Amino acid sequence: MDSRTVATAHTVQDDAPTAGMLKPNALGVLGILFFVLSAQAPLTGIAGALPISVGAGNGPGAPAAYVAAGLVTLLFSVGFVAMGRHVVNAGAFYTYIGKGLGRHVGTGSAGVALFAYCAVQAAMYGLYGATVSGLLNHYTGHDVPWWVCALVTMAIVQVLGASGIEMGAKVLAVFVLAEFSILSAFALVTLFKGGGPEGLGFTQSFSPSAALKGAPGVALMFAVASMIGFEATAIYGEEAREPRKTVPRATYLAVAVVTGFFAFTSWMLVSAYGASKAQEAAGKALTTDSTTFVFAPIADQFGAWVNDVLPILLATSLFAGILAFHNSANRYLFSLSRDGLLPRKLSSINRRHCPSVAGLVQTAIAVLLVVPFAIAGKDPVLTLFSWFSGVAVLGIMLLYFLTSVSVVAFFRRERLDTRPWNTLIAPTLGALGIAGAIWLILDNFTTLIGGESSTAAWLVASVPAVMALGLVAARVTRKDATA
Repeated sequence: MDSRTVATAHTVQDDAPTAGMLKPNALGVLGILFFVLSAQAPLTGIAGALPISVGAGNGPGAPAAYVAAGLVTLLFSVGFVAMGRHVVNAGAFYTYIGKGLGRHVGTGSAGVALFAYCAVQAAMYGLYGATVSGLLNHYTGHDVPWWVCALVTMAIVQVLGASGIEMGAKVLAVFVLAEFSILSAFALVTLFKGGGPEGLGFTQSFSPSAALKGAPGVALMFAVASMIGFEATAIYGEEAREPRKTVPRATYLAVAVVTGFFAFTSWMLVSAYGASKAQEAAGKALTTDSTTFVFAPIADQFGAWVNDVLPILLATSLFAGILAFHNSANRYLFSLSRDGLLPRKLSSINRRHCPSVAGLVQTAIAVLLVVPFAIAGKDPVLTLFSWFSGVAVLGIMLLYFLTSVSVVAFFRRERLDTRPWNTLIAPTLGALGIAGAIWLILDNFTTLIGGESSTAAWLVASVPAVMALGLVAARVTRKDATA
């Protein structure tokens, strides 16, 4: 790295007010990776999304959608990593976009990022509350409302979030390894046994004809949604050891692991049923309990005890995702405060170098998003989880697109990195792929949220509305600063 690059990197970090500094050298590659994998909640992604992808999408070709989503994400990552070598900030998305497309667009994107992270966390609270309530009823006989489970967990997440980034990484490591282990064990055993009743069925899942069968847009949409969360590698850049080495390694490793895991596990689940029977089985599961499409073949492989363990692992998977998004959102609040876009108090840190006030505010936001659904008596899965998941996916995909465009703009202007593939070709291809994914999401948004078209329209409109509010806020803060 030349002296100009180092100077620029320091300038980017040092030009903001220094009300507080996150703890440096706290996370290595594996620590960051666990935060990323937790945000993606592997068991939740497989048990929740795969039955829909197979049943309503392209049937046995659903695993190919994960490969396609992984390739688009990899293209995005090339420019994302190139930008990260010159810009290290807990605000990640909005900082990157602001450097490339201007402060106003960056501030608008900050609103979208914060909205998306808080929305996906609230969505997870809905599914988590329902899952834990069901478990408590099954094992204790007590009917505990889902929202009580959610509120108690908010307090636990607040404590863990304020206890230090290392503590969060250790907790997440345990939960992530547990869900990864059982799913990976099932997939490997199925592979070594030669697949299910129709063999491995590689071509039935990965050939172009299989990938394009049925409604491939639905499968690709859910595959793209499963990839969300890997951008947390940059959010933790300030707390990473040697961030200019750690963040790129963690990013590429996260994309490779997530793509490989989802593609391989989904392929083995399809194989376990047989390619010709998988879509019918998924369709039946969707009419009763969609998780049975995933849980049943694992129980057949390892025994009935799996039916007791997997629901618990689903709950811990959701808890891990909730904690990961809590940490991401409070770091956005911290970064926005440090940059003068939110009240200065939000950049306060505790003795463990965690954003203490920002964490409390983020928890308060979670309460405000979840409680209205409880008061209205809404189903936490069909409304809270489904609606906010859709909004979060759309919002984060918009951020991916703007980031790709900003990478090209930034390096064309600054000339800090002149490698065509890293700063022009890959980001441009990534932007095109993401634009296609956004179109698919919009075209299938009603399916994504499992609701009505009118509800879908209001939810879609919320994302540009938040972006517009951010643009207005940028203009107001700029006028105040110059007054």
